[in-house]
Amino acid sequence: MEQTNGHPGEQAAPDPIKLLAIRETALSVDEVFRAVGDEAAGGTALFVGTVRNHDGGAGVDALGYSCHPSAESEMRRIAEKVVAEYPVRALAAVHRVGDLAVGDLAVVVAVSCPHRGEAFEACRKLIDDLKHEVPIWKHQKFSDGTEEWVGAC
Repeated sequence: MEQTNGHPGEQAAPDPIKLLAIRETALSVDEVFRAVGDEAAGGTALFVGTVRNHDGGAGVDALGYSCHPSAESEMRRIAEKVVAEYPVRALAAVHRVGDLAVGDLAVVVAVSCPHRGEAFEACRKLIDDLKHEVPIWKHQKFSDGTEEWVGAC
């Protein structure tokens, strides 16, 4: 990563992981956004995953998320990987478990970095790795009465 000057704000913060949680209660975009506020960050990228009303051409009425007890520690491992790869000033990620309705927030992640490009890249890596590696399972309930389990988010 090319550094434009020696200002400390161009570097990763000493302890950039501000919030990691698995929750059974509604998620707050504002809480996650506030958690990644940093005066040295020129870019903050935020991703919000919501329950949609369809999947694979079928209507979805509701879904439930469940997780393995190691889910939060796996989130931390992934967050640590992201902060090792990018100059992260602040990082936050929360994921919902339990029964959710269409439109509910399922996951909110945010990353602040000195520049926007780094923030976008770090946020994309964070959500993609969380989706593929954290042991969270989705139980979808379709409009036609069928159900499906989907692994790792």
